Amino acid sequence: MRSKESGKVRYAYGVAMALLIGGSAFSLATGQAGAQVPQNAPGTSALAPRPGAPMSFADLVAKLQPAVVNISTKQRVPVKSQSADPFEQFFRQFDPSQPQSDQGNSGSGGSSSGQGATREAGSLGSGFLISPDGYIVTNNHLIQGLTGTGTVDSVTVTMTDGREFPARIIGRDETSDLALLKVDGHNLPFVQWGDSTKARVGDWVICIGDPYAVGSTVTAGIISALHRSISDSGPAAYDRYIQTDAAINMGNSGGPMFDLNGDVIGINSALISPNGASVGIGLAIPAELARPVIDALMHGQRPQRGYLGVGLQPVDEDIAPAIGIPKNSGELVRTVVPNGPAAQAGLQQGDVIVKVNGQQVTPDQTVSYLVANSKVGSRIPIEIIRNGKHGTVYVTLADRPTEEALNKIAGADTGTQGAPGATAPAVQKALGLSLAPLTPEIARGANLPAGSRGVIITGVDPNSDAAEQGLQRGDLIMSVNNQPVTSPAQLIAGVEAARKAGRTSVLLLVKRANNPELYVAVSIAGK
Repeated sequence: MRSKESGKVRYAYGVAMALLIGGSAFSLATGQAGAQVPQNAPGTSALAPRPGAPMSFADLVAKLQPAVVNISTKQRVPVKSQSADPFEQFFRQFDPSQPQSDQGNSGSGGSSSGQGATREAGSLGSGFLISPDGYIVTNNHLIQGLTGTGTVDSVTVTMTDGREFPARIIGRDETSDLALLKVDGHNLPFVQWGDSTKARVGDWVICIGDPYAVGSTVTAGIISALHRSISDSGPAAYDRYIQTDAAINMGNSGGPMFDLNGDVIGINSALISPNGASVGIGLAIPAELARPVIDALMHGQRPQRGYLGVGLQPVDEDIAPAIGIPKNSGELVRTVVPNGPAAQAGLQQGDVIVKVNGQQVTPDQTVSYLVANSKVGSRIPIEIIRNGKHGTVYVTLADRPTEEALNKIAGADTGTQGAPGATAPAVQKALGLSLAPLTPEIARGANLPAGSRGVIITGVDPNSDAAEQGLQRGDLIMSVNNQPVTSPAQLIAGVEAARKAGRTSVLLLVKRANNPELYVAVSIAGK
């Protein structure tokens, strides 16, 4: 399935992005409408740099730079032997008695020691001291193992004056991509947190780090956007970056973003680029999100976040017409974790969450963000739209599980396309799709879980909107406009009912192999 921003995308587990454009009304006959004046009219605001704004950042940088460090890591990672015989398995079909080679084992001459061959790998990044006794903030992805689990073998911190320290990993948080290190030292230079909630688009910022290991480097720019989302897998609590045009490159990760007071308002973490180099779209984790995480890690605690237990989708321009509400006016519940807080409170698949604890759900204030920043154990009201009717459920929030636990709850993505192994009888067509009842044989061929119910897609018209939305042969349609279907006739009836109701699209709940369900809006206009 896809989004408008990313075209066709992979089937996602389950934060939409919007640009709000405003302007002033103007009448050719009467001049300005009412008391409105041009945004840049003289005297309306201080458009020039404030008095005392630096002609140079040199004095500020001289104070801040010593607290920013280079971080280098080392680890041993397994490698496959380059001398492995690619025909070994083929010939073993004819002579199983042939001995198995020790491909991938270490040592020379085909040693059978059983020790896998490894190579040394490392990473380079940045960080900054937040205390005189050596606590350092950086990104988790710098010190996480290359296999995605565990941590690197060693971490070395290098100061701007050339001093090197071995560092210990005090704690890390994969969800926010933050980590806390510690070096043994005293009277070390350090910096303090700022208030990122007061940051505004257009404010000056300074970024310091060690890109490409060339040495401490300073870049300056402005805040280009706030609450920027880069996720293509649905709303996320920590997908709220500060965007800047200050150059951020490989190696800047973990370095600080400063305001003109010299306070840390962000941790440089990512960039959007077609080639891996800075093109003026750098992203930093806001201090308002980072500081509570680092404080928890410093006290030996796991950061606590409210947890609802649902998979979510934005109500985008495709889905909104299918459910009859304005776009960006909430988030659609696509999955509900069994026995989770949402399930226990009565939230259902297909509900649209419009408010959390009295706060409106918007692209900037997602459900995940509002819930994650609510107190664990608190009982909060959640306003929903269910089948066109407004209602409220009360949910007692749990503590968000670890990323590893969440992945187990969601289920692994097998990557299987799930083409059915047999053509079922009574194939019917709708929405540019060939449809058939689900049989046990087809379910096994499509790698669907036991007990799945719905209508299987046996073919897709490449010129249809369904194809444009990413539907594929082997996908299972479970419901139409939140009405369960088990036969092609029911699906066709659901499409006709939507057309008679004046809808321009229908909302399909689709499952692919062992992946979580996903809502997809398919156009019925002109069909």
